[in-house]
Amino acid sequence: MEGNCEREEHALEKHVAFFDRNHDGLVYPWETYEGFRAIGCGIPLSAISAILINLALSHKTRPEQGKFPSLLFPIEVANIHKAKHGSDSGVYDSKGRFVPEKFEAIFRRHARTHPDALTSDELLEMLRSNREPKDYKGWVASWSEWQVLYYLCKDNKGLLPKGTIHGVYDGSLFERMAKERESSTKKS
Repeated sequence: MEGNCEREEHALEKHVAFFDRNHDGLVYPWETYEGFRAIGCGIPLSAISAILINLALSHKTRPEQGKFPSLLFPIEVANIHKAKHGSDSGVYDSKGRFVPEKFEAIFRRHARTHPDALTSDELLEMLRSNREPKDYKGWVASWSEWQVLYYLCKDNKGLLPKGTIHGVYDGSLFERMAKERESSTKKS
């Protein structure tokens, strides 16, 4: 992975880098599992997520592997933009860069109850409006991502705050969640 220090890391890479537990530029299923556990997901959700995410993204991020991908299903962090799915919010562009206008559009179009947060219904409305025709994989991927985020991060009023959503996109939320969870575990 020579030269990575010289190039800019895009927002989507920062989002995924949390799961690269040993910082080698590759995310293996066991690292995905550890990352999900670190942010507070249970064992079943973490295991299923690790399997499905790595199966779905590995080959797309490692096209040089040809027809025979690694049976360890690593995801290459630097190429995560190649695995961007359809029916998404468009907040990441095709190179994995954060697009502020698209982020703000989420709230302009869908945040009717509170200008800086989404309810569960508003979230579902957003997902429906982002659907591309016959993009069933994209629909499932988007729905799954947002449902896990809502489940883990909604506030006591059932709102998913704008700052939390921004933290997912800029890569800071997972680190913050892991630190909070670790600190609360130490207190108990």
